[in-house]
Amino acid sequence: MDQDGDSSDQPRGQDPLLLLKTLQPLWTMKKMKKVRLQEEIRRGFAELEDPLAGLLDMLEGSGGWKGKGHSLGYCITTELQLWIEEHPAVQQSGIKLKKLQARVLSILAECPTNLLDPLISIYQLHTADRNYLLEHVTHLYQQGNYKEAAILSIRLKLQSHQDVEKMCTPLLLQDKTNLVEDYVRDYPELQSKLLQILDTWCEPGFNIRDITRQYQGLSRCKPDKFNRKMLSKLVFRLLGLFHVDPALCPNAINQRHLRTLNYLFYKRFVEKTMTQENWRDHIQSTVGENRWLQGHLIQLLIKYCDLPTAARWAQCCNVPKEMLPQEVADELQKLHIQEREEEAVKTDSHEESKKKDYYQLPIPRANIHFLQTWEETQQCWEKVLQPGQVVGIDMEYKPSFGMVGKPPVSLLQIALKDEVFLLDLPKLLEQAETEGEKEKLPHFIQLLYSDAAITKLGYGMSGDLSSLAATCSALKDTDKRARGVLDLLQVDKQKVDALEQSCEDKGSRQQEKGLSLMVQHVLGKPLDKTEQLSNWEKRPLREEQILYAASDAYCLLEIYEKICKDPASFGLSSDLTESLVGKPSIKPMATKQLHKQEVPSPSGQQCKGSTKETSCSSAPISPKDFKVVCDNMLQGLGRYLRCLGVDVQILENEDDHRKAAEIARQEGRVILTSGLPYRTLQSQVAEGRCFSVNCSEKAKEQALQVLKHFNVQVSLADIFSRCQ
Repeated sequence: MDQDGDSSDQPRGQDPLLLLKTLQPLWTMKKMKKVRLQEEIRRGFAELEDPLAGLLDMLEGSGGWKGKGHSLGYCITTELQLWIEEHPAVQQSGIKLKKLQARVLSILAECPTNLLDPLISIYQLHTADRNYLLEHVTHLYQQGNYKEAAILSIRLKLQSHQDVEKMCTPLLLQDKTNLVEDYVRDYPELQSKLLQILDTWCEPGFNIRDITRQYQGLSRCKPDKFNRKMLSKLVFRLLGLFHVDPALCPNAINQRHLRTLNYLFYKRFVEKTMTQENWRDHIQSTVGENRWLQGHLIQLLIKYCDLPTAARWAQCCNVPKEMLPQEVADELQKLHIQEREEEAVKTDSHEESKKKDYYQLPIPRANIHFLQTWEETQQCWEKVLQPGQVVGIDMEYKPSFGMVGKPPVSLLQIALKDEVFLLDLPKLLEQAETEGEKEKLPHFIQLLYSDAAITKLGYGMSGDLSSLAATCSALKDTDKRARGVLDLLQVDKQKVDALEQSCEDKGSRQQEKGLSLMVQHVLGKPLDKTEQLSNWEKRPLREEQILYAASDAYCLLEIYEKICKDPASFGLSSDLTESLVGKPSIKPMATKQLHKQEVPSPSGQQCKGSTKETSCSSAPISPKDFKVVCDNMLQGLGRYLRCLGVDVQILENEDDHRKAAEIARQEGRVILTSGLPYRTLQSQVAEGRCFSVNCSEKAKEQALQVLKHFNVQVSLADIFSRCQ
């Protein structure tokens, strides 16, 4: 190797800076010379008088190592770390080591994070004097290098000797919450202290700018992010992350409950979508005996209701007279106890008149069974776990109102043709735990879901099953084992356009959504969802809640009965077993898994389709020359093909399937249909002019199947060519 300067007569590598100069050309060609570079580094260290001091000379003499990523300095440092393991005799101790540690500390303040751990290991900084290390970190902090001070503290494990508020506050103001989490991660005591600090920031009247004034000149300071809502979110996220008792943060809890109160008033008095009973249950559950929340409740009642109502709630909550506004206190004196009791349970007079507009359970009330003991559930399982049985399943849980995590299931509803079972899941699980048979109930639930001979109906089963898993850990894999499941949400998606049209036709009523909309379309009337936001944890359940829960599960059976009579109108195959899937929440599984090919989608991206279907035409054709008529259960497919430039006619919902054959003969179109209509229409047109589409797939997969079969070649110029 070439050497220059007045040290050319010295042995190669004896001067660390000459070694560095030798390595730099190899580093620029590191992809080709990586092995040679490593060999040269190790040979150089072997010839240095003091490799540890030599590394510091090289780092101090070159600034190339300060950038992010893998630098030459990083490469040299990590090679030395490995080389020392093979040559432990080069390790230093005593005064010599302390001098090296003093030098490396000044480098640590500037070096990238990937160099910290190797340097700390090489120079044994964990054995250094703790006070000396703390002084160095304090010096960094006082210079305004808060991030660097925190990172070094974490790597040197100094947190237990520092003030968590002092170290974390500037980081929080700079929106470096991830670094704050790392700082306290392995220290439960510091986690609690941090949460207590954040909770004081949630106090009424607290102004974050009072804190920022202590850190004048703080770069990238973002105090506006610390409003009470954001602070509360941060506190609850950290409570969940560190598994700390929420009681440690009373101010954050109060702020969240206050937001819940405001939301409940909005739902009840602005949207008017919550019944008096539900609203009252949630208000009582939210406010409890908290005097601060009671005060806000009274103010909200004055704003949204009237003084007598505010006075009745003040009496109900035993709010001290000195806490009440004078006008409420005066009103309280006028109230009679009997009037107060009557008003407290009063429901809106128009509730009963609305019932005739909603879906009604067709079974007697006596056939709805609320089960709270294992003995009571025996009759349920004996009837449910029968081969060939069809059951509707739904679940209810207390609304979370933004709280962290999935709420546990409070009620499991299982509907059969003649009766409905409502399982009090918390009570049953508690009883099983007490009796030492906690696996008994999960075992039967898993039997139900895994039995392919029992048809399970649900609506949005994915969410229900994830809540079930959150309720009982023994049920966490239920979704993976599920067989014989029909998720009506997936069926609903295939009819969404028709459902929306149905609602537009009934413009006098607020538009329904979800299962309620499907029930309205299929059975004629929507579900009454006023009990949806009930407090499902409170016992006993009210009669309205029991009827609502039973209806939610039973209506699935009636929808399924309609589907069985005319599956094609729901976009399903005449063989409904094709739509039963192993995993709920996943799109219905096709009978044949299609091989994949790349075809442009309307977005211009590449998507995958079938190559298993054989093409009926040897010569490729352009989309503009391909003319089809889509049956009315394939409206989504028709729109998709039109986006790809295909000449498409689509039957209206009220059109008879046979109209497709008339259009096909008159205009020379290919019929695209599915299920039973295919057999009828196939005989009315020439061979090869009627094609059956798999209705269990989405429009994109259906389109790809059609394009492949008829050898239609789509180019980017065709996409949206027929759209205005």
